[in-house]
Amino acid sequence: VQLVESGGGLVQPGGSLRLSCAASGIIFSLYAIGWYRQAPGKQRELVARITGGGSTNGGGSTNYADSVKGRFTISRDNAKNTVYLHMNSLKPEDSAVYYCNTPTGVSGPGGYWGQGTQVTVSS
Repeated sequence: VQLVESGGGLVQPGGSLRLSCAASGIIFSLYAIGWYRQAPGKQRELVARITGGGSTNGGGSTNYADSVKGRFTISRDNAKNTVYLHMNSLKPEDSAVYYCNTPTGVSGPGGYWGQGTQVTVSS
């Protein structure tokens, strides 16, 4: 199983980014995928999760950390084996390394992680 994140970078407060997580080695549409983040000195935390079992074009139930509700949207394209994290109204406290994970359960992460992508929100 391989997860490859991309799309991180430096953005000003209030800006937007879209992260991508490309997966291989799994029957992608069946797996729940989660985005986690870890800031320096802090524990890794779940940002958003989307369940599997959707149609070719995506679908799946979603849940979000309270700190990102209304600002972040997770989606998936099962035809491309890719999950996206659309991040709007970014704040400095969103700065972290963002990781893709599967199979992400309700109670915690699964055993597969990507290498991470850095997001820095700063003026």
